[in-house]
Amino acid sequence: MDDTRSLRKHLITLLDWKDAHVGFDAVVANIPPDLLGVKPAGLPYSPWELLEHLRIAQRDILDFCRDPSYSAPSWPADYWPPTPGPPAPGAWEASVAAFRDDRLALERLAGDPEVDLFATIPHGEGQTYLRELLLVADHNAFHLGELVVVRRLLGAWPPVQGGS
Repeated sequence: MDDTRSLRKHLITLLDWKDAHVGFDAVVANIPPDLLGVKPAGLPYSPWELLEHLRIAQRDILDFCRDPSYSAPSWPADYWPPTPGPPAPGAWEASVAAFRDDRLALERLAGDPEVDLFATIPHGEGQTYLRELLLVADHNAFHLGELVVVRRLLGAWPPVQGGS
């Protein structure tokens, strides 16, 4: 296998990594609905805020990679939800589904032989596609770790099977 194909394979794996730590699906599974908007004592985030931040930031990186007319959202206001809890029934599930869809789109980008991973993104400021893929994987791993800590402090870790 040539080096670029090998790199692409590793990037795709990295975006959904479960070898070094717990994966996204386990982290977001079976959190009791009444805890989704709760911030543990001493921490600034609820499970909802972390999930939405993950979704928003990942989508932002995907948009940056794909959209020549990309305009960066305002930091930090546009990268965090306005409320600690989901705004409506089904919002948690919709956010989880959107995160998965965008992660799959990033995996496709990483695997696309038409995308030069080392090329600078034309509308960027020197960023490469490789840098952005590594950035999203690193960012996701960091905040998923925070979500595990939040769940532990709320008494919702490990995930219980068969919950909501």
